[in-house]
Amino acid sequence: MVFSSIEFMFRFLPIFLIVYFAAAPKYRNIILLIGSLVFYGVGEPSYIILMILSILVNHFAAVNIYTAWKREDDTQASSQTIRKVWLIAAMVFNFGMLFVFKYLNFFIGIINGIAGTTVLKLVSLTLPLGISFYTFQAASYVIDIYRRKYEIANGLLDFATYLCMFPQLIAGPIVSFSEVKDDLHKQRKISLPKIEWGTTIFVLGLAYKVLLANKIASLWNTVMTAGVMGIHPLTAWLGSWGFSMQLFFDFFGYSLMAIGLGRILGFKFPTNFKNPYCATSSTDFWRRWHITLSRWFREYVYIPLGGNRKGQKRMILNTFIVWLLTGLWHGADWNFIIWGMFFFVLLTVEKLFLLDKLERHAILSHIYMLIVIPVSWTIFNISDLPTLGNYIKRLFFLPVKGSVKIDTFPKFLELFGTYWWLLAICAICCTPIPIRLLKRFYKTWVCKILMLALFWLSVYQIASGANNPFLYFRF
Repeated sequence: MVFSSIEFMFRFLPIFLIVYFAAAPKYRNIILLIGSLVFYGVGEPSYIILMILSILVNHFAAVNIYTAWKREDDTQASSQTIRKVWLIAAMVFNFGMLFVFKYLNFFIGIINGIAGTTVLKLVSLTLPLGISFYTFQAASYVIDIYRRKYEIANGLLDFATYLCMFPQLIAGPIVSFSEVKDDLHKQRKISLPKIEWGTTIFVLGLAYKVLLANKIASLWNTVMTAGVMGIHPLTAWLGSWGFSMQLFFDFFGYSLMAIGLGRILGFKFPTNFKNPYCATSSTDFWRRWHITLSRWFREYVYIPLGGNRKGQKRMILNTFIVWLLTGLWHGADWNFIIWGMFFFVLLTVEKLFLLDKLERHAILSHIYMLIVIPVSWTIFNISDLPTLGNYIKRLFFLPVKGSVKIDTFPKFLELFGTYWWLLAICAICCTPIPIRLLKRFYKTWVCKILMLALFWLSVYQIASGANNPFLYFRF
């Protein structure tokens, strides 16, 4: 049950909101928890037990860590041992489940490939929706309690609601417990201005998802249907930029919808995107794209490894580890590892000598990113390595063995003529302009009418049976 679906917008959400707003504030956490479990159960009925088990394991691990802190002096060995045992137990459970469901078959394939025969059989498992996101949230909570970063949740209900709340359950943003702790514990205030702004943000996210991401998706599909062997290099660039726009507005749209729903319910979720396609370097890009994921890896991997505090060689090693894990987090396939290594190389080169030059030359830096962004998402999107290799060759006007010897430039002109206006709209919406205008005018009647029109146009597109996946659901 995705946000951009008739079932969610006209069945689940209205019923849930009526019950949620009608209830006394003290009952809203339990209503949100039940509603979230129903929401998740519709999409993953077979894995609802896994979600509940994750809640229980992480809650009781955090309780025992916190109790050990309170019971004994920090310097006593027994207290430290108890805390470490529960921390390790929670991490083994969290990342063990993630490994089994997401990576087991990948590593079985590697073992079989090394052995040259079928040593181990593949396991038939479906990846649970949102497991990469809620695993990171659960792990961050237990680690933060171990670090004494904040007080423990006010009971099992508060923690369960934090981990399961449906706006950010499936595809983020990755919310820290400290960001919603007060709203969960206290009787959060719900007001008409919050509901109005939340609804506006939700509709904008819906429009980005349905009217931009879903529409531009056909450009990439058309290019790939033509086949790598029979496309012009300019067509390859057009397709890569089409997918770059699809991925951005798909994920950005979902994040906006999640943030809007959170605001309606009385929560303030963190920003997940800050105009990443306006970035002037790869370093700048990752300050703007999927901000909550970058924050998680920085706080729980990069800094604990030593960050950049232990010399240049250690900094490079730490960056390598972070980007290997970032690639694997996105998917259990070699192209994701290559994608992670692609950014590892770029970020390292920028840190060592390139970044200051890019910062001094704005035009050069934007041209640089106009190349980096589509190339990176091409690697991200094509899992078949021979096809990926040939597509990259096409991008850089290199010969492809076995390619078709025909004039493919007319096909580029045809596709450009069909999609230029949509790409232009996407390019404008990648800038800060739409959000700035929305913040300034969202209370005016003109803006309200525009939002209403975008909402019903999006509903029409969904009802007409248009393609409507969420790309990040598979991560």
